[in-house]
Amino acid sequence: GPAAGDALLRQAAQRLAEGGMAGELLAHLGGEDFALLLPGPVTAEAAERRAELALRAIAQPFFVEGSVAMLGLSIGIALSPRHGAGADALLQAASIAMQRAREEGRGGIRPFHPGMLQRLEQRQRLRQDLRAALQRGEFSLAYQPLIDLPSGRVGGFEALMRWQHPRCGAVSPAEFIPVAEESGLIVAMGAWALRTACATAAGWPEGMRVAVNLSPAQFRSPGLVETVRQALDGAGLAPGRLKLEITESVLLQDSAANLAMLHALRDLGVMVVLDDFGTGYASLSYLQRFPFHKLKIDQLFVRRLIERDDSRKIVTSILGLARALGIGTTAEGVESQEQLDWLAREGCGQVQGFLLGRPMPPEAVAGYLRRHAAEQAVAPDRAAALAPAAIAGPG
Repeated sequence: GPAAGDALLRQAAQRLAEGGMAGELLAHLGGEDFALLLPGPVTAEAAERRAELALRAIAQPFFVEGSVAMLGLSIGIALSPRHGAGADALLQAASIAMQRAREEGRGGIRPFHPGMLQRLEQRQRLRQDLRAALQRGEFSLAYQPLIDLPSGRVGGFEALMRWQHPRCGAVSPAEFIPVAEESGLIVAMGAWALRTACATAAGWPEGMRVAVNLSPAQFRSPGLVETVRQALDGAGLAPGRLKLEITESVLLQDSAANLAMLHALRDLGVMVVLDDFGTGYASLSYLQRFPFHKLKIDQLFVRRLIERDDSRKIVTSILGLARALGIGTTAEGVESQEQLDWLAREGCGQVQGFLLGRPMPPEAVAGYLRRHAAEQAVAPDRAAALAPAAIAGPG
């Protein structure tokens, strides 16, 4: 809840302040943002060393109210007078660099450079274009197969948003989704995705499910339950054929409201999936208090399965935990036959990734299903047949 979130921020602030230079000033800017002012003159190398110290401090587990939490940290560095003479200019430069580090993934450090201003202007233009894109029908959904193990059958598809910009062409979701979240447009975009995915899935074989991602802003919007109900009713789709995926980061704040929303969604009859499990904030207490239908194992661990023993141990532990709690599992990011074979041996219930099939337009789904069924019909070993079936499918 809010008290736990405040306690977590206090612990984070204490760690950020540890081991620093004499005369440092740490300020909480609001939300999850902090500023650390180093006494000058400071070289770029010294600033990066201090940033790395902060990263190491935050990377260790936090213990709050009996739960374990992991935090990510993105750091932007600005130097005076090179990047600004006053406090406001320095903060703006550091904030722009921090945003760039955040876009590249947690645990990043980025010094400011003037080229980032150009990128900021591009994001502002992107935000303006997003407002008109929904009305113009520039968005579409691509569908990536979800393959059940050990049967090898297609259990459904995940709906992934795509944007074809009239001037820039295809815009990566990694670029436009964060902008949509910042601007609040993601709620309307998410409602459109729900309606479209449900309508498409209604034309698939009976029992085949569609998975739709919920953004943090969409999950917290008061009209979400009604939006989901209307999408199902409008498409004539059985609630059990819709899977709603939320990430662990959604669960960090206001646990009472989170649990109420999770139960309200489950009461509709839809499946609720915890996405990117193992990389965020969810504690075991959440898994005890709310019966998720599935855990999706983050591709970060799947990608390193063959090369790293620690990744194998983590995935084995997640699979064992899910079995003990009666929760299904999906491994995302499967790109090699070795990864697929290992997951099948360890009892993972479902897999997803480029090896099994790339995201495809809705009109390609029927052809993919026919080819996959044909491959499965002639293959004595269903799990081993998954990769050839995917290779035959659309790109």
